[in-house]
Amino acid sequence: MSAWITIVLLIISNIFMTLAWYGHLKLQEMKVITSNTPLYIVIFISWGIALLEYLFMIPANRMGYHGNGGHFSLMQLKVIQEAITLTIFTVFTIFFFKNETLHWNHFAAFVCLILAVYFVFMD
Repeated sequence: MSAWITIVLLIISNIFMTLAWYGHLKLQEMKVITSNTPLYIVIFISWGIALLEYLFMIPANRMGYHGNGGHFSLMQLKVIQEAITLTIFTVFTIFFFKNETLHWNHFAAFVCLILAVYFVFMD
């Protein structure tokens, strides 16, 4: 069960990470903030969101790491996290940035990620 908890925590943390890193672009597109908004304000908002990311990422890694009784090695945790990150980012981009489109090479990259997850779990 802790493996699934780790994955769910990684998903939640990556949602916050994506919002922290790219949400300000959507806020600018929506005219909530402007290109004239001082960068330190945008950074402050992003760091506030990133704090929420860390509140989920750190427990996920700590709980999931086999050295702490979890099911995953560090390499497995990292590859899982990267696959989740790109999946969350893709969903975020499709739903919030209508001018961005997926192309064949993006799907090829996803296949490579799936293969990376497969290979990292091989003995």
